[in-house]
Amino acid sequence: MKKTVFLLAIFFALHSCNREELPTENSKIEMSQKDPLTAKQINDKINQSIKTDGSFNWSQQSDHFLWSAIFRGNRKASIGFGDSKDDFDRSKSPNNKAIENEILSVIKKHEGKDERGFLQATDQYLNQMDVIIENEETITALRQLKTIRYLEPGDYHYFENESKFNTAARSSSSGSSGCGFSSTTLNAVDYTSTTPSAKIPWAFTKHSIPDAWNYSTGAGVTVGLIDTGVSPEQTLLGNNFNNGASSGRTISKFGVYNSDGSADQCGHGTKMASVMTAPRNNAGLPVGVAYNANLIAYRAAANVVLDTSSEQDGVKTAFTELGNNANVKIISMSMGHIFSVGKIEDGVKYAYARGKLIFCAGGTSTSFTSFVGVIFPAWMPETQAITGVKEGTSNQKCDVCHSGKEIDFTFQMERASGNTVPVLSYYNGQADYVGGSSVATAATAGIAALVWSKNPSWTRDQVLNKMRQSATYYPNVNSSFGYGNINVLKAVQ
Repeated sequence: MKKTVFLLAIFFALHSCNREELPTENSKIEMSQKDPLTAKQINDKINQSIKTDGSFNWSQQSDHFLWSAIFRGNRKASIGFGDSKDDFDRSKSPNNKAIENEILSVIKKHEGKDERGFLQATDQYLNQMDVIIENEETITALRQLKTIRYLEPGDYHYFENESKFNTAARSSSSGSSGCGFSSTTLNAVDYTSTTPSAKIPWAFTKHSIPDAWNYSTGAGVTVGLIDTGVSPEQTLLGNNFNNGASSGRTISKFGVYNSDGSADQCGHGTKMASVMTAPRNNAGLPVGVAYNANLIAYRAAANVVLDTSSEQDGVKTAFTELGNNANVKIISMSMGHIFSVGKIEDGVKYAYARGKLIFCAGGTSTSFTSFVGVIFPAWMPETQAITGVKEGTSNQKCDVCHSGKEIDFTFQMERASGNTVPVLSYYNGQADYVGGSSVATAATAGIAALVWSKNPSWTRDQVLNKMRQSATYYPNVNSSFGYGNINVLKAVQ
Protein backbone atom coordinates (compact mmCIF):
# COMPACT_ATOMS: atom_id res chain seq x y z
CA MET A 1 0.00 0.00 0.00
CA LYS A 2 1.54 3.49 -0.67
CA LYS A 3 0.71 6.62 -2.73
CA THR A 4 -2.66 8.29 -1.90
CA VAL A 5 -6.37 8.05 -1.90
CA PHE A 6 -8.05 11.35 -1.88
CA LEU A 7 -7.48 14.73 -3.45
CA LEU A 8 -8.50 17.16 -0.72
CA ALA A 9 -5.66 19.22 0.66
CA ILE A 10 -6.17 20.95 3.95
CA PHE A 11 -4.11 23.68 5.45
CA PHE A 12 -4.60 25.00 8.95
CA ALA A 13 -2.72 27.89 10.50
CA LEU A 14 -0.92 26.98 13.71
CA HIS A 15 -1.68 30.14 15.61
CA SER A 16 -4.11 32.77 14.40
CA CYS A 17 -2.40 35.84 15.78
CA ASN A 18 -1.34 38.87 13.82
CA ARG A 19 1.96 40.67 14.24
CA GLU A 20 0.65 42.86 17.04
CA GLU A 21 -0.66 39.81 18.90
CA LEU A 22 2.51 37.73 18.87
CA PRO A 23 3.12 36.11 22.27
CA THR A 24 5.95 37.17 24.47
CA GLU A 25 8.82 34.80 25.26
CA ASN A 26 7.29 33.87 28.61
CA SER A 27 3.87 33.21 27.19
CA LYS A 28 4.95 31.44 24.00
CA ILE A 29 3.58 28.11 25.15
CA GLU A 30 0.56 29.43 27.07
CA MET A 31 -1.61 29.83 23.98
CA SER A 32 -5.36 29.55 24.02
CA GLN A 33 -6.67 26.09 23.23
CA LYS A 34 -8.38 25.81 19.86
CA ASP A 35 -10.87 23.23 18.73
CA PRO A 36 -9.23 20.07 17.38
CA LEU A 37 -9.51 19.20 13.73
CA THR A 38 -12.10 16.60 12.83
CA ALA A 39 -11.09 13.02 12.06
CA LYS A 40 -12.07 13.61 8.44
CA GLN A 41 -9.78 16.63 8.20
CA ILE A 42 -6.94 14.61 9.69
CA ASN A 43 -7.46 11.67 7.35
CA ASP A 44 -7.73 13.93 4.32
CA LYS A 45 -4.40 15.55 5.19
CA ILE A 46 -2.76 12.14 5.64
CA ASN A 47 -4.11 10.95 2.29
CA GLN A 48 -3.04 14.12 0.51
CA SER A 49 0.47 13.87 1.93
CA ILE A 50 0.87 10.28 0.77
CA LYS A 51 -0.44 11.18 -2.67
CA THR A 52 1.80 14.19 -3.21
CA ASP A 53 4.92 13.15 -1.27
CA GLY A 54 4.68 9.36 -1.27
CA SER A 55 4.66 9.25 2.54
CA PHE A 56 3.26 10.76 5.71
CA ASN A 57 5.19 11.58 8.87
CA TRP A 58 3.81 13.02 12.10
CA SER A 59 7.04 14.90 12.75
CA GLN A 60 6.42 17.10 9.72
CA GLN A 61 2.98 18.24 10.91
CA SER A 62 2.02 21.28 12.96
CA ASP A 63 1.50 21.17 16.71
CA HIS A 64 -2.21 21.71 16.22
CA PHE A 65 -2.53 18.89 13.68
CA LEU A 66 -0.62 16.48 15.92
CA TRP A 67 -2.58 17.47 19.00
CA SER A 68 -5.85 17.08 17.08
CA ALA A 69 -4.94 13.51 16.11
CA ILE A 70 -3.94 12.73 19.69
CA PHE A 71 -7.21 14.24 20.91
CA ARG A 72 -9.21 12.17 18.38
CA GLY A 73 -7.21 9.10 19.37
CA ASN A 74 -8.43 8.84 22.96
CA ARG A 75 -5.89 11.53 23.92
CA LYS A 76 -3.15 8.93 23.93
CA ALA A 77 0.37 9.88 22.79
CA SER A 78 3.37 7.68 22.11
CA ILE A 79 6.77 9.19 22.90
CA GLY A 80 10.14 7.87 21.80
CA PHE A 81 13.10 9.50 23.51
CA GLY A 82 16.89 9.34 23.67
CA ASP A 83 20.13 11.23 23.16
CA SER A 84 19.97 10.59 19.38
CA LYS A 85 17.61 9.19 16.76
CA ASP A 86 19.19 5.75 17.23
CA ASP A 87 19.03 5.79 21.03
CA PHE A 88 16.07 3.39 21.27
CA ASP A 89 17.52 0.55 23.38
CA ARG A 90 17.28 1.11 27.14
CA SER A 91 20.10 -1.34 27.83
CA LYS A 92 22.45 0.80 25.74
CA SER A 93 21.13 4.17 26.90
CA PRO A 94 22.74 5.27 30.20
CA ASN A 95 20.80 8.55 30.29
CA ASN A 96 17.38 7.06 29.65
CA LYS A 97 16.01 7.58 33.17
CA ALA A 98 17.09 11.21 33.37
CA ILE A 99 15.60 11.91 29.93
CA GLU A 100 12.38 10.16 30.87
CA ASN A 101 12.09 12.17 34.07
CA GLU A 102 12.61 15.43 32.17
CA ILE A 103 9.81 14.55 29.77
CA LEU A 104 7.49 13.62 32.62
CA SER A 105 8.21 16.90 34.36
CA VAL A 106 7.30 18.87 31.23
CA ILE A 107 4.03 16.98 30.91
CA LYS A 108 3.29 17.45 34.60
CA LYS A 109 3.82 21.20 34.30
CA HIS A 110 1.59 21.73 31.27
CA GLU A 111 -1.09 19.17 32.10
CA GLY A 112 -1.34 20.30 35.72
CA LYS A 113 -1.38 16.80 37.18
CA ASP A 114 1.09 14.26 38.52
CA GLU A 115 2.28 11.12 36.72
CA ARG A 116 -0.57 8.99 37.99
CA GLY A 117 -2.90 11.18 36.00
CA PHE A 118 -1.21 10.85 32.61
CA LEU A 119 1.49 8.13 32.51
CA GLN A 120 0.07 4.93 31.04
CA ALA A 121 3.12 2.77 30.33
CA THR A 122 6.88 2.80 29.93
CA ASP A 123 8.57 0.08 27.89
CA GLN A 124 11.11 -2.08 29.73
CA TYR A 125 13.32 -2.61 26.67
CA LEU A 126 12.79 0.52 24.59
CA ASN A 127 13.10 4.24 25.23
CA GLN A 128 9.38 4.65 24.73
CA MET A 129 6.37 5.61 26.82
CA ASP A 130 2.63 6.15 26.42
CA VAL A 131 0.91 9.13 28.04
CA ILE A 132 -2.44 10.89 28.06
CA ILE A 133 -2.26 14.49 26.83
CA GLU A 134 -5.14 16.93 27.03
CA ASN A 135 -3.53 20.25 26.12
CA GLU A 136 -1.97 21.46 22.89
CA GLU A 137 0.55 23.52 24.85
CA THR A 138 1.99 20.24 26.16
CA ILE A 139 2.68 19.13 22.60
CA THR A 140 4.41 22.42 21.85
CA ALA A 141 6.57 22.16 24.95
CA LEU A 142 7.55 18.55 24.34
CA ARG A 143 8.55 19.21 20.74
CA GLN A 144 11.06 21.78 21.97
CA LEU A 145 13.00 19.06 23.80
CA LYS A 146 16.01 17.75 21.90
CA THR A 147 15.61 14.35 23.56
CA ILE A 148 12.28 13.59 21.83
CA ARG A 149 12.86 11.14 18.98
CA TYR A 150 9.20 11.03 18.04
CA LEU A 151 5.88 12.22 19.40
CA GLU A 152 2.88 10.56 17.77
CA PRO A 153 -0.78 9.78 18.36
CA GLY A 154 -0.87 6.56 20.34
CA ASP A 155 -4.35 5.41 19.35
CA TYR A 156 -5.53 7.27 16.24
CA HIS A 157 -7.71 4.89 14.20
CA TYR A 158 -6.99 5.95 10.63
CA PHE A 159 -8.65 2.95 8.96
CA GLU A 160 -11.69 2.98 11.22
CA ASN A 161 -12.17 6.66 10.52
CA GLU A 162 -11.66 6.18 6.80
CA SER A 163 -14.45 3.61 6.71
CA LYS A 164 -16.81 6.24 8.12
CA PHE A 165 -16.10 8.79 5.40
CA ASN A 166 -15.41 6.66 2.34
CA THR A 167 -17.94 4.36 0.70
CA ALA A 168 -15.19 2.27 -0.91
CA ALA A 169 -13.44 1.90 2.43
CA ARG A 170 -16.68 0.94 4.13
CA SER A 171 -17.56 -1.70 1.55
CA SER A 172 -14.09 -3.28 1.67
CA SER A 173 -13.42 -3.04 5.39
CA SER A 174 -14.00 -6.72 6.07
CA GLY A 175 -11.79 -7.85 3.20
CA SER A 176 -9.03 -5.46 4.14
CA SER A 177 -8.68 -7.13 7.53
CA GLY A 178 -7.18 -10.26 5.98
CA CYS A 179 -9.44 -12.41 8.12
CA GLY A 180 -11.44 -15.45 7.02
CA PHE A 181 -12.32 -18.91 8.25
CA SER A 182 -13.26 -20.58 4.98
CA SER A 183 -12.24 -24.03 3.85
CA THR A 184 -12.39 -25.42 0.35
CA THR A 185 -11.60 -28.47 -1.74
CA LEU A 186 -8.29 -27.89 -3.48
CA ASN A 187 -8.14 -28.08 -7.26
CA ALA A 188 -5.98 -31.07 -8.25
CA VAL A 189 -3.93 -28.92 -10.63
CA ASP A 190 -2.82 -26.72 -7.73
CA TYR A 191 -0.73 -29.34 -5.95
CA THR A 192 1.31 -32.49 -6.34
CA SER A 193 1.45 -35.34 -3.85
CA THR A 194 4.44 -36.41 -1.82
CA THR A 195 5.23 -38.89 0.93
CA PRO A 196 3.83 -39.76 3.36
CA SER A 197 0.55 -38.24 2.14
CA ALA A 198 1.08 -34.48 1.88
CA LYS A 199 0.17 -31.98 -0.83
CA ILE A 200 2.92 -29.75 -2.28
CA PRO A 201 1.50 -26.36 -3.35
CA TRP A 202 2.11 -25.51 -7.02
CA ALA A 203 4.02 -22.36 -6.00
CA PHE A 204 6.64 -24.44 -4.17
CA THR A 205 7.47 -26.30 -7.36
CA LYS A 206 7.88 -23.00 -9.23
CA HIS A 207 10.64 -22.08 -6.76
CA SER A 208 12.27 -25.56 -6.76
CA ILE A 209 11.44 -26.04 -3.08
CA PRO A 210 10.71 -29.80 -3.33
CA ASP A 211 14.16 -30.35 -4.89
CA ALA A 212 15.71 -28.22 -2.14
CA TRP A 213 14.26 -30.57 0.49
CA ASN A 214 16.92 -33.10 -0.54
CA TYR A 215 19.42 -30.70 1.07
CA SER A 216 17.45 -28.97 3.83
CA THR A 217 14.07 -29.17 5.57
CA GLY A 218 14.58 -26.35 8.09
CA ALA A 219 15.65 -28.57 10.98
CA GLY A 220 17.32 -26.73 13.85
CA VAL A 221 16.05 -23.29 12.85
CA THR A 222 13.44 -21.39 14.85
CA VAL A 223 11.16 -18.95 13.03
CA GLY A 224 9.12 -16.29 14.81
CA LEU A 225 5.72 -15.38 13.36
CA ILE A 226 4.05 -12.09 14.32
CA ASP A 227 0.44 -12.25 13.22
CA THR A 228 -3.07 -12.98 14.51
CA GLY A 229 -2.15 -16.22 16.25
CA VAL A 230 -2.67 -19.86 15.31
CA SER A 231 -5.94 -21.76 15.30
CA PRO A 232 -6.43 -24.00 18.35
CA GLU A 233 -8.52 -26.28 16.13
CA GLN A 234 -5.79 -27.04 13.57
CA THR A 235 -3.93 -29.98 15.11
CA LEU A 236 -1.20 -29.99 12.44
CA LEU A 237 -0.19 -26.66 13.97
CA GLY A 238 -0.64 -28.05 17.46
CA ASN A 239 -0.37 -31.54 18.89
CA ASN A 240 0.42 -33.02 15.48
CA PHE A 241 3.12 -30.51 14.53
CA ASN A 242 5.50 -33.49 14.23
CA ASN A 243 3.15 -35.52 12.04
CA GLY A 244 4.46 -37.56 9.10
CA ALA A 245 7.99 -36.67 7.96
CA SER A 246 8.22 -33.77 10.42
CA SER A 247 9.89 -34.68 13.69
CA GLY A 248 11.95 -33.41 16.61
CA ARG A 249 10.68 -29.85 16.50
CA THR A 250 8.51 -27.56 18.62
CA ILE A 251 5.70 -25.05 18.23
CA SER A 252 5.06 -22.36 20.85
CA LYS A 253 2.19 -19.88 20.94
CA PHE A 254 2.01 -16.56 22.78
CA GLY A 255 -0.64 -13.88 23.08
CA VAL A 256 0.40 -10.24 23.47
CA TYR A 257 -2.78 -8.61 22.16
CA ASN A 258 -5.41 -7.49 24.65
CA SER A 259 -4.49 -10.20 27.17
CA ASP A 260 -6.97 -12.66 25.66
CA GLY A 261 -4.70 -15.51 24.68
CA SER A 262 -2.76 -16.87 21.73
CA ALA A 263 -5.63 -18.41 19.75
CA ASP A 264 -6.20 -17.03 16.27
CA GLN A 265 -9.56 -15.27 16.05
CA CYS A 266 -9.00 -14.07 12.48
CA GLY A 267 -7.61 -16.95 10.43
CA HIS A 268 -4.75 -15.02 8.83
CA GLY A 269 -2.02 -16.13 11.23
CA THR A 270 -2.99 -19.79 10.87
CA LYS A 271 -2.46 -19.61 7.11
CA MET A 272 0.91 -17.89 7.47
CA ALA A 273 2.06 -20.53 9.97
CA SER A 274 0.92 -23.19 7.51
CA VAL A 275 2.82 -21.95 4.46
CA MET A 276 5.99 -21.54 6.54
CA THR A 277 6.05 -24.65 8.70
CA ALA A 278 3.07 -27.03 8.24
CA PRO A 279 4.27 -30.64 8.67
CA ARG A 280 4.95 -32.96 5.79
CA ASN A 281 1.90 -34.82 6.94
CA ASN A 282 0.13 -38.10 6.37
CA ALA A 283 -3.30 -36.43 6.35
CA GLY A 284 -3.48 -35.43 2.68
CA LEU A 285 -3.07 -31.70 3.46
CA PRO A 286 -0.67 -28.94 2.32
CA VAL A 287 2.92 -28.97 3.59
CA GLY A 288 4.91 -25.88 4.60
CA VAL A 289 8.19 -24.65 3.09
CA ALA A 290 10.32 -25.44 6.19
CA TYR A 291 8.47 -28.50 7.46
CA ASN A 292 11.09 -29.37 10.07
CA ALA A 293 11.66 -25.86 11.47
CA ASN A 294 10.54 -24.79 14.93
CA LEU A 295 7.82 -22.13 15.15
CA ILE A 296 7.11 -19.46 17.76
CA ALA A 297 3.81 -17.77 16.90
CA TYR A 298 2.67 -14.49 18.45
CA ARG A 299 -0.90 -13.30 18.43
CA ALA A 300 -0.13 -9.58 18.29
CA ALA A 301 -3.17 -8.10 16.53
CA ALA A 302 -6.82 -8.65 15.69
CA ASN A 303 -6.16 -8.43 11.95
CA VAL A 304 -3.50 -7.34 9.47
CA VAL A 305 -4.23 -3.60 9.69
CA LEU A 306 -2.33 -2.28 12.73
CA ASP A 307 -4.80 0.49 13.47
CA THR A 308 -5.20 0.49 17.25
CA SER A 309 -2.99 1.08 20.24
CA SER A 310 -3.49 -2.50 21.42
CA GLU A 311 -2.31 -3.88 18.08
CA GLN A 312 0.67 -1.57 17.86
CA ASP A 313 1.66 -2.43 21.43
CA GLY A 314 1.26 -6.13 20.64
CA VAL A 315 3.52 -5.96 17.60
CA LYS A 316 6.13 -3.92 19.49
CA THR A 317 6.13 -6.48 22.30
CA ALA A 318 6.38 -9.41 19.91
CA PHE A 319 9.42 -7.92 18.17
CA THR A 320 11.22 -7.19 21.44
CA GLU A 321 10.48 -10.62 22.91
CA LEU A 322 11.55 -12.42 19.74
CA GLY A 323 14.60 -10.17 19.64
CA ASN A 324 15.50 -11.34 23.14
CA ASN A 325 15.00 -15.02 22.27
CA ALA A 326 18.43 -16.35 21.35
CA ASN A 327 16.91 -19.38 19.59
CA VAL A 328 15.04 -17.27 17.03
CA LYS A 329 16.87 -16.53 13.78
CA ILE A 330 14.04 -15.37 11.51
CA ILE A 331 10.96 -13.19 12.03
CA SER A 332 8.06 -12.99 9.59
CA MET A 333 5.24 -10.42 9.75
CA SER A 334 2.54 -10.03 7.11
CA MET A 335 0.83 -7.00 8.68
CA GLY A 336 1.43 -3.27 8.60
CA HIS A 337 0.25 0.31 8.20
CA ILE A 338 0.35 2.97 5.49
CA PHE A 339 2.52 5.26 7.64
CA SER A 340 5.20 4.61 10.23
CA VAL A 341 4.47 3.83 13.86
CA GLY A 342 7.37 4.84 16.12
CA LYS A 343 7.03 2.11 18.73
CA ILE A 344 6.87 -0.61 16.07
CA GLU A 345 9.88 0.91 14.32
CA ASP A 346 11.74 0.74 17.63
CA GLY A 347 10.73 -2.90 18.06
CA VAL A 348 11.95 -3.80 14.57
CA LYS A 349 15.29 -2.08 15.19
CA TYR A 350 15.63 -3.82 18.54
CA ALA A 351 15.17 -7.27 16.98
CA TYR A 352 17.43 -6.42 14.04
CA ALA A 353 20.19 -5.27 16.39
CA ARG A 354 20.09 -8.78 17.88
CA GLY A 355 20.81 -10.46 14.57
CA LYS A 356 17.31 -11.41 13.45
CA LEU A 357 16.52 -11.71 9.74
CA ILE A 358 13.18 -9.94 9.34
CA PHE A 359 10.68 -10.38 6.50
CA CYS A 360 7.68 -8.06 6.12
CA ALA A 361 4.83 -7.92 3.62
CA GLY A 362 5.10 -5.24 0.95
CA GLY A 363 1.36 -4.68 1.03
CA THR A 364 -1.92 -5.94 -0.35
CA SER A 365 -4.48 -3.52 -1.75
CA THR A 366 -8.04 -2.93 -0.76
CA SER A 367 -10.36 -0.89 -2.93
CA PHE A 368 -9.52 2.27 -1.00
CA THR A 369 -5.79 1.81 -0.48
CA SER A 370 -4.66 0.98 -4.02
CA PHE A 371 -2.92 4.37 -4.05
CA VAL A 372 -0.37 3.13 -1.51
CA GLY A 373 2.99 1.59 -2.41
CA VAL A 374 5.16 -0.52 -0.11
CA ILE A 375 3.79 -0.36 3.41
CA PHE A 376 5.36 0.06 6.85
CA PRO A 377 7.41 -1.60 8.27
CA ALA A 378 8.42 -3.36 5.03
CA TRP A 379 10.01 -0.15 3.75
CA MET A 380 12.45 -0.04 6.68
CA PRO A 381 16.10 -0.86 5.84
CA GLU A 382 16.12 -3.38 8.70
CA THR A 383 13.49 -5.54 6.98
CA GLN A 384 13.26 -7.55 3.79
CA ALA A 385 10.15 -6.44 1.87
CA ILE A 386 8.35 -9.20 -0.02
CA THR A 387 5.59 -9.09 -2.60
CA GLY A 388 3.67 -11.63 -4.65
CA VAL A 389 3.86 -12.07 -8.42
CA LYS A 390 1.97 -14.04 -11.01
CA GLU A 391 2.98 -17.55 -12.00
CA GLY A 392 5.89 -17.68 -14.42
CA THR A 393 6.88 -14.04 -13.83
CA SER A 394 9.13 -12.07 -11.54
CA ASN A 395 7.91 -8.60 -12.47
CA GLN A 396 4.12 -8.87 -12.75
CA LYS A 397 2.62 -8.30 -9.34
CA CYS A 398 -0.45 -10.19 -8.29
CA ASP A 399 -3.76 -8.40 -8.77
CA VAL A 400 -3.84 -7.07 -5.20
CA CYS A 401 -0.10 -6.92 -4.42
CA HIS A 402 2.06 -3.83 -4.03
CA SER A 403 5.43 -3.15 -5.62
CA GLY A 404 8.10 -0.48 -5.38
CA LYS A 405 11.77 0.29 -4.95
CA GLU A 406 11.75 -1.03 -1.37
CA ILE A 407 10.85 -4.60 -2.45
CA ASP A 408 13.66 -7.12 -1.92
CA PHE A 409 12.23 -10.45 -3.15
CA THR A 410 9.18 -11.83 -4.90
CA PHE A 411 7.27 -15.11 -4.67
CA GLN A 412 4.96 -16.61 -7.29
CA MET A 413 1.54 -16.98 -5.67
CA GLU A 414 -1.14 -16.25 -8.28
CA ARG A 415 -2.10 -18.50 -11.20
CA ALA A 416 -3.83 -17.55 -14.44
CA SER A 417 -6.93 -19.20 -13.00
CA GLY A 418 -6.80 -16.75 -10.11
CA ASN A 419 -6.05 -19.52 -7.61
CA THR A 420 -3.41 -18.77 -5.01
CA VAL A 421 -1.43 -20.98 -2.60
CA PRO A 422 -2.93 -24.06 -0.87
CA VAL A 423 -2.58 -24.01 2.93
CA LEU A 424 -4.08 -25.57 6.02
CA SER A 425 -7.48 -24.21 6.97
CA TYR A 426 -8.43 -22.79 10.35
CA TYR A 427 -10.37 -26.01 10.86
CA ASN A 428 -8.78 -29.39 11.45
CA GLY A 429 -8.60 -31.75 8.48
CA GLN A 430 -9.40 -29.01 5.96
CA ALA A 431 -7.51 -26.85 3.46
CA ASP A 432 -7.89 -23.43 1.85
CA TYR A 433 -6.12 -20.94 -0.43
CA VAL A 434 -4.30 -17.75 0.57
CA GLY A 435 -2.79 -14.97 -1.55
CA GLY A 436 -1.36 -11.48 -1.51
CA SER A 437 2.00 -10.28 -0.28
CA SER A 438 1.18 -12.00 3.01
CA VAL A 439 1.70 -15.54 1.74
CA ALA A 440 4.69 -14.41 -0.32
CA THR A 441 6.32 -13.09 2.86
CA ALA A 442 5.70 -16.19 4.97
CA ALA A 443 6.94 -18.46 2.18
CA THR A 444 10.13 -16.42 1.79
CA ALA A 445 10.74 -16.60 5.55
CA GLY A 446 10.44 -20.38 5.19
CA ILE A 447 13.00 -20.30 2.37
CA ALA A 448 15.39 -18.43 4.66
CA ALA A 449 14.93 -21.19 7.24
CA LEU A 450 15.97 -23.79 4.65
CA VAL A 451 19.12 -21.82 3.79
CA TRP A 452 20.07 -21.24 7.43
CA SER A 453 19.40 -24.88 8.34
CA LYS A 454 21.78 -25.98 5.59
CA ASN A 455 24.40 -23.52 6.88
CA PRO A 456 23.88 -23.30 10.67
CA SER A 457 27.11 -21.38 11.34
CA TRP A 458 26.24 -18.58 8.92
CA THR A 459 25.37 -15.05 9.91
CA ARG A 460 22.22 -13.24 8.87
CA ASP A 461 24.09 -11.42 6.10
CA GLN A 462 25.51 -14.64 4.69
CA VAL A 463 22.06 -16.19 4.52
CA LEU A 464 20.64 -13.09 2.88
CA ASN A 465 23.46 -12.88 0.34
CA LYS A 466 22.91 -16.51 -0.65
CA MET A 467 19.23 -15.81 -1.22
CA ARG A 468 20.10 -12.82 -3.36
CA GLN A 469 22.64 -14.75 -5.39
CA SER A 470 19.99 -17.39 -6.09
CA ALA A 471 17.35 -14.94 -7.33
CA THR A 472 16.26 -13.79 -10.77
CA TYR A 473 17.93 -10.41 -11.13
CA TYR A 474 21.16 -10.87 -9.17
CA PRO A 475 23.58 -9.06 -9.18
CA ASN A 476 21.23 -6.27 -10.22
CA VAL A 477 18.07 -5.07 -8.54
CA ASN A 478 14.80 -4.53 -10.37
CA SER A 479 13.37 -1.07 -9.68
CA SER A 480 10.05 -2.47 -8.41
CA PHE A 481 10.69 -6.14 -7.60
CA GLY A 482 14.09 -6.30 -5.94
CA TYR A 483 16.08 -9.44 -6.67
CA GLY A 484 12.95 -11.24 -7.86
CA ASN A 485 12.11 -14.92 -7.40
CA ILE A 486 14.45 -17.18 -5.44
CA ASN A 487 15.57 -20.51 -6.88
CA VAL A 488 15.58 -22.37 -3.59
CA LEU A 489 17.48 -25.42 -4.87
CA LYS A 490 20.33 -23.11 -5.88
CA ALA A 491 20.10 -21.35 -2.52
CA VAL A 492 20.70 -24.54 -0.51
CA GLN A 493 23.32 -26.19 -2.73
